[in-house]
Amino acid sequence: MNRNTVIALVVGLVVGFLIGQLASRRDQVTSVPVVAAPGGAPAMPPGGMGGLPAPMPSPGASMDLQARITAAEQIVAKDPRNVRAWIQLGNDYFDSRQAQKAVEAYGRALELEPNNPDVLTDQGVMYRDLGNFDKAIANFKKANELDPKHVQSLFNLGVVYLHDLQDADKATKAWNQVIAAAPTSPQAQQAQQALTQLKANPPPPRKK
Repeated sequence: MNRNTVIALVVGLVVGFLIGQLASRRDQVTSVPVVAAPGGAPAMPPGGMGGLPAPMPSPGASMDLQARITAAEQIVAKDPRNVRAWIQLGNDYFDSRQAQKAVEAYGRALELEPNNPDVLTDQGVMYRDLGNFDKAIANFKKANELDPKHVQSLFNLGVVYLHDLQDADKATKAWNQVIAAAPTSPQAQQAQQALTQLKANPPPPRKK
């Protein structure tokens, strides 16, 4: 991948070091510090830092991104069964913070390749950005069912459970699964950090 998508975990005012990788372009994983936004709710543009505005791409990078989007749109218009082009288009919409368009492009890719855990995970991140947590969870679960060692989907599942649904028990379970599935992975290290922070700073009990 060319960049990472940050999914910020905020527990009170605790600083987290949690990421959501753009799974369909994986060549590195980087931890990014994030902070709480006012009221404890993170502002979460794709690729940005929770609670802080995401750095805008340089004018040259924006032009390159738009050129890629235009090219991919032209390809899928001529060849709507080109799954690689749909994935690339989804990635570029992802990078340009067009979450709804990214969801739709990934959806077209999944019509052609329904068992792609990377695309399911990336679409899940975009659902999460749109506030559709149930669909995000469904995507992450399906990705992990297809590939039990797909730890990015598990990691993201824990983030949604803890931050968005305030379910620390399910988040803990998901992150322990990350560690069990790939104990030496960067995601396992991040999951361990998250669990340590969660233990030190437990959220308030869930309302019944």
